[in-house]
Amino acid sequence: MQTSSKSHPIKAVILAAGVGSRISPLSNDCPKSLLQVVGIPILERIIVNAQNCGINEVVIVLGHLGKQIRSFVAKRFPTLKVSFIVNDKYAETGTAYSLWLTKNATKGKGFIKFDADIVFDIQILEQLISSNTENTFCIDRNFELAAEEAKTIMDKDLCILQEGKSSGSENEIVRSIGIEKISADAAEKLYENLTKMMAREENFQENYKTAYDNLIASGIAFHAIDISSLNWTEINTRDDFKAANIMFKKPAIINTRAKSHNHLLDSKSIKGFRRN
Repeated sequence: MQTSSKSHPIKAVILAAGVGSRISPLSNDCPKSLLQVVGIPILERIIVNAQNCGINEVVIVLGHLGKQIRSFVAKRFPTLKVSFIVNDKYAETGTAYSLWLTKNATKGKGFIKFDADIVFDIQILEQLISSNTENTFCIDRNFELAAEEAKTIMDKDLCILQEGKSSGSENEIVRSIGIEKISADAAEKLYENLTKMMAREENFQENYKTAYDNLIASGIAFHAIDISSLNWTEINTRDDFKAANIMFKKPAIINTRAKSHNHLLDSKSIKGFRRN
């Protein structure tokens, strides 16, 4: 059973403030979100996928080389309803701080949050939007996690128990890919928690997953959809960038719902490669 289009989160929140130091020098003069995978900038792919799924309002948090991103979006998506939020402290803050800055731009409504370095099949977003659960993570069961990487703990009913911690052998360790659906009610609690966190400078470098974990601990339910069979990758390093260009090497023309353009997106692509 799919949710109606009226119940969709109507906004996309894209966190694009980071420096991308691990992929340097590629990110020295170009924001990581504008690096091209099979000739398509990562950010463009996110926005087109969102538009194809009926999401036409976008909030983008800018930081490193933010003027380039602002200019690109204005030229590539001239009719897009977009709000830009500038994180002036991008070099010394983490993703929790960037997400906190969007509190006024979402205006009390639900949203789908994207990390701006994720390349993904549109089917992932389609499944997320149509899922019956309100607060939902996209998870990959097949992703090999290094010891130092953040881990998502999920029970047998696909309920998220914790972010980044161990929770007993009876539960499953999976990878949350960086795309989440957040309901209006949960968003209110999320921003309340982020505001408390950001009242203390020592929390400025925290990951948004800390706030999610706080909400889960307070009793707010988060669920998962398993997208393990679909293609996605996070681009942190030059090796990731090369892998993404292999995984998504077969572009196909897909008509977008947006009136302004048609563009290249991905059809069938190479399976089985997952890395951080």
